[in-house]
Amino acid sequence: MKYRQIGQTDLKLSVIGVGTWQFGGEWGIDFTQSQVDEILNQAREEGINLLDTAECYGDHLSERFIGDYLKRHNRDDWVIATKFGHKFHNPFERTRHVNADDVLKQLDSSLKSLQTDRIDLYQSHSLTDEEFNNDDLWTMLDKQKQAGKIGHIGLSLQNEPSIHQTKHAKSIGADALQVVYNRLTRTPEEEIFPIAREHDLGVLARVPLASGYLSGKYKAGTTFDKSDVRSRHDQEDVNRKLEQVEKIKQEEVPEGVDLSSWALAWTLKHDAVTTVIPGCKSKEQVAKNAAAARLDLASTKHPQHVDFL
Repeated sequence: MKYRQIGQTDLKLSVIGVGTWQFGGEWGIDFTQSQVDEILNQAREEGINLLDTAECYGDHLSERFIGDYLKRHNRDDWVIATKFGHKFHNPFERTRHVNADDVLKQLDSSLKSLQTDRIDLYQSHSLTDEEFNNDDLWTMLDKQKQAGKIGHIGLSLQNEPSIHQTKHAKSIGADALQVVYNRLTRTPEEEIFPIAREHDLGVLARVPLASGYLSGKYKAGTTFDKSDVRSRHDQEDVNRKLEQVEKIKQEEVPEGVDLSSWALAWTLKHDAVTTVIPGCKSKEQVAKNAAAARLDLASTKHPQHVDFL
């Protein structure tokens, strides 16, 4: 495993993390604690130290799975990132809660669920620019940093990332951004990444496998069960993406290289990216994801040609 410092912080993250939305029950599987334990044990064996979760992944359900694991293992082995801003009600149904008092309650609930006294990276969760412009919120969170409940603040931006929030991240005390970035979604390269580099902001690339479409497991025409969040995606758009994936596989992925490993390594080659946080449903997927850290894509065309090995 390789590690990178995030922004100007003292946090060194494994370049492969574990995204945990799936633990909240919206990706077609209702996980048990033993299944989560297997995944996190494998992650630890691979040298992965970053777990990314959120308060609304099953009404703190994902956090509770992680917290149950942490109480039985060394908390200091892990960098825990979670988010604030929503409340889970039912699968795929949330309400937004972003005023300072509500967020303080969410923070305390997350600490309790995670069974820890600190959150290493506490991230806003897809705030609008209007919600972001809230001095009371950031003043409250700064006080929680001073109290030791929070290590660092991050901004998990909406799928269409905000230039405004990126430009003003440092002014509210944020050290990191989380954005959707993968071979199929490259818009952050245009404006977000240049600002992140200029301001020395770390970048967590979420959905690096494009919701699994870059895994190589699906062909155009694939449909998903209603319990899977991908069933809510536009089918024509899904088919276009899967057709594009097939073309990428034929034209860009070296022979003998696994598509999903290639996709993670491709994302990591951009010099603005600190780490990728793919989801996973099994320990085998964790091991496969971790292998991307060892994949040398020196000959791969990329807008930012930087070797990370």
